[in-house]
Amino acid sequence: MGFFGELKRRNVYKVAVAYAVVGWLVMQVASTVVPALHLPDTITSAVVVLTLLGFPIALILAWAFELTPEGIKRAGDVDRSARDASTNRIWVYVAVIGAALSVGLFFVGRYTAGNTTPGHYASPARTEATTASAQKSIAVLPLLNESGDPKDEYFSDGLSEELIAALAQIRELKVIGRSSSFRFKERKEEPKTIGEKLGVGTLLEGTVRKQGDRVRIVAELINAADGIELWTRTFDRELKDIFAVQQEIAAAVASSLKATLLGADQRSSANPATKDTEAHDAYLLGHYYFHRRNLEDYRKAV
Repeated sequence: MGFFGELKRRNVYKVAVAYAVVGWLVMQVASTVVPALHLPDTITSAVVVLTLLGFPIALILAWAFELTPEGIKRAGDVDRSARDASTNRIWVYVAVIGAALSVGLFFVGRYTAGNTTPGHYASPARTEATTASAQKSIAVLPLLNESGDPKDEYFSDGLSEELIAALAQIRELKVIGRSSSFRFKERKEEPKTIGEKLGVGTLLEGTVRKQGDRVRIVAELINAADGIELWTRTFDRELKDIFAVQQEIAAAVASSLKATLLGADQRSSANPATKDTEAHDAYLLGHYYFHRRNLEDYRKAV
């Protein structure tokens, strides 16, 4: 019997299929539950990484051991002549049930993402959006890509995420995470509605136009309660100055909300992980593909 025949005999193929189905189900659960509970995005990333790392381990265990009606046994100790046909059906049941749950959860997640009501968010700003705590709270909505090329979507999304990270360094400011803010991408809703759903008093939105080695960013700070613009700023710079632009926007927001951006907060937001624009661009592209959450884009992200 050849190598591939041995793989089939030891049910390695079946384990691979079952693991893929269950693993996809686990990732869908994480991508739905984590935003709903306002947990850190790193939890979703950790689930994906651990699921992918567990795949080769599952195949190794499938090669060495086998599931029988009597329990788990070493592959070499299994009596093939005494195997019951029900053993083979176990893998079919696992795959079918896992696939059904995965598909169901996928559509539930998409439905709830598009039909979220204010009751889904525990937000003190729902009843008193004009309080001091509400005024010092903000959500960065996904910046619109106005470059004329859909391929530049990664840049506008990545810049939006980095603005969230920069503003999160301001200790006095409550900043809504990426998972919640990005639910409103390409959705036409009134600022007041968004503010109530996210529990914030202000919104930061805008556009990004990337052409060659230059970038133009228009940022608008909006009072969520009445939709009035607090300020609008335009930044027309070279790409190499993108980190400075992020710092300027964060400082302008802090000033408008009377929050303090000093000392360690200022140094942290002003010093990104890399100042190499090409490396930064590659990072944004990989991060964009990662958050699309499908197997093909996971490969592109790597």
